[in-house]
Amino acid sequence: FQPTMYHPKLLIVDDVWASFGSTNLDERSLRLNDEASLNVYGRDFAQTQIDLFNEDLKRSRQISLAEWQARPLTEKVTDWLASKLHTQL
Repeated sequence: FQPTMYHPKLLIVDDVWASFGSTNLDERSLRLNDEASLNVYGRDFAQTQIDLFNEDLKRSRQISLAEWQARPLTEKVTDWLASKLHTQL
């Protein structure tokens, strides 16, 4: 996502139900974290969210495996160190 990091949590089901908020859908987050999400049932609202998401995709770019593997060593080391903390994040 350009120009900055983008970390949305959006779930759309059957183009009629939209859920968005801070909730991470993993066991640890659901068990330990205080999270909040808004759930809206409505085709018009869900379509608006789909349209906004598609606009966001236009500002994103795909990263190939080769590009990922060629990232700087400092970034690889930082990623590796962060991975050791994944159970706490």
